[in-house]
Amino acid sequence: MIESLKSRLIQIFKNHSLPRWLVLFIDMAAVYFAFLIAYMLRFNFEVYNFETTLAFNQAFIVLGIYTFFMLVFKSYSGMLRHSTLKDTYKLIFANTSALSILFLITLLSRRYEWPQLYNISLAILLINYTAVTVFLIFFRVFVKMFYEFSTSTVKDKKNVLIYGSGHLGVIVKRVIEGDPKSEYKVSGFIDDSKKIQGKNLNGSPVYSQKVLNKKFITGKSIKVFIIAIHNIDPTRKKKVIESMIQFGCEILDTPSFDTWMNGQLQIKNLKKVKLEDLLVREPIKLDLERIEKGLAGKTIMVTGAAGSIGSEIARQLTRFQTRQLVLVDQAETPSFYLGEELKEKVTENKIKIIIGDITQQENMEYLFRKYRPDIIFHAAAYKHVPIMESHPHEAFRVNVGGTKILTELAIKYGVEKYVMVSSDKAVNPTNVMGATKKICELLVQAQSRRNDIKTQFVTTRFGNVLGSNGSVIPMFKKQIEAGGPVTITHPEITRFFMTIPEACQLVLEAGFMGNGGQIYVFDMGEPVKILDIAQNLIQLSGLEPGKDIKIIFSGLRPGEKLYEELFSEGEQPLPTHNPKISIAKVEDNDFDSILLHIDRILKSLYNKSEEDLIGDMMDFVPGYRTISSSVI
Repeated sequence: MIESLKSRLIQIFKNHSLPRWLVLFIDMAAVYFAFLIAYMLRFNFEVYNFETTLAFNQAFIVLGIYTFFMLVFKSYSGMLRHSTLKDTYKLIFANTSALSILFLITLLSRRYEWPQLYNISLAILLINYTAVTVFLIFFRVFVKMFYEFSTSTVKDKKNVLIYGSGHLGVIVKRVIEGDPKSEYKVSGFIDDSKKIQGKNLNGSPVYSQKVLNKKFITGKSIKVFIIAIHNIDPTRKKKVIESMIQFGCEILDTPSFDTWMNGQLQIKNLKKVKLEDLLVREPIKLDLERIEKGLAGKTIMVTGAAGSIGSEIARQLTRFQTRQLVLVDQAETPSFYLGEELKEKVTENKIKIIIGDITQQENMEYLFRKYRPDIIFHAAAYKHVPIMESHPHEAFRVNVGGTKILTELAIKYGVEKYVMVSSDKAVNPTNVMGATKKICELLVQAQSRRNDIKTQFVTTRFGNVLGSNGSVIPMFKKQIEAGGPVTITHPEITRFFMTIPEACQLVLEAGFMGNGGQIYVFDMGEPVKILDIAQNLIQLSGLEPGKDIKIIFSGLRPGEKLYEELFSEGEQPLPTHNPKISIAKVEDNDFDSILLHIDRILKSLYNKSEEDLIGDMMDFVPGYRTISSSVI
């Protein structure tokens, strides 16, 4: 019966709330009648001892002044069901200001002998002030209590700890408690400030971070941990997440203010923390002046623009005053969505979405002739190792053939800068994809050494990027959502990782270093075990590896290494002005023969068997060896 009543009350609260004008009217009525009652109390309810007409007239004066300050402080504006200490302060400020003005009027009327109408008894004013303030606070507390009673349910809610007891932490608590459908219950705050530790905030205790141990989490049945601090330092955030992830709690993050719906935080805005938060590195410091100078007023072409790297390069380019962005990709639907996204950042005429294949010579020449790009960021390539291992002809045709077409057109049409995105798989490659990328590096270097060319050719080399299309992270997430198992090829396999924005920022930085011909290698930090990533993702989902989600090992795939490298044998790393970027000093090659060799393979590409083509690539790339012939 009680639950049925609560359900009806929930519907009432859901569909109705007191309008502001009605709250103001109730507050005004309280002031008016409280004054009349105060008048009678002052005269012991002996009505014949005072003039009733004078009392009513003075009540209107008091009402007018109280109403004025209610409007000034907007003490009536908040939803009563969500009243907070801040709303109480508004009410007290309004009432106290009104009392001060009424006191002043009474004292002035006595000194300057104004009409009796303005000489209001100070005792009556004090009684009225006390009664009105208590009544209005109690009225708001009663509505809030009634709302919380009606929206409370018998079903179990997840106990929540909020990290941060500042303004944002209080907002998160209000949102949780104010949502009748919330599945959370706030058990307390965690705060680093000793001044507030051990105290209560809005009815919830504030703890030190030192209490975060298995006994405390189990004893309090904490299921969810919410980070609620504005602009929290990444290193500090990483430590907090690491301290909580071992307890199997679901860890949520409070997004930045600009993502809130109409400036209001909602429970659905709380998101699970990202794996990137556990791989934090020092923030990148870009030479923005150099980049801005290199991009200002230029037409920029990005190939593979709808892919993970290409699209992020395009997003970052919108920060600069370019003349036009020509975004080329053969994938229609992702290109459409990219165009719609970027239109919100720059004017539509500055973006050209082009559906095109970089291996189509005539198509690419038409684009170069029409748009005359000044700078090219070449990110188009086939990248998935197992698929390319089964399709070596397509890998060579697209990765090498497409790169050759674009470099030749860049020279022909006088492109100023050509920046190619390479991969750490090009280092001592053990697979087709890595071998084609290494050949692309050699090709770009060969083009850069041609005489009498205007174009500066630059190669950027880095490892895996978190969350890129088809990468291990999205795959693990899907497997976890499906209940497992999570599949890993080998328990000891490691990879370098960086975030997509971080990688693309370094691509822009490297693009405007030197005079061309360099291979720039990015600092990827320490290699990370894929097993650790899988376990962290499972724990970040509030699950326990091995118990809730199983992890199985499927064995290394064709062409797959246990570990990746950033520099080939014989390559010497040289520093640049940016500590995150090094130059791979390569050995001298017969670059004329490189171009001739590529031409020969491309002309007879589909007349070769897979074995012959791979043999040609092995001859071309001395470091290339198939996984079966290598010792990992």
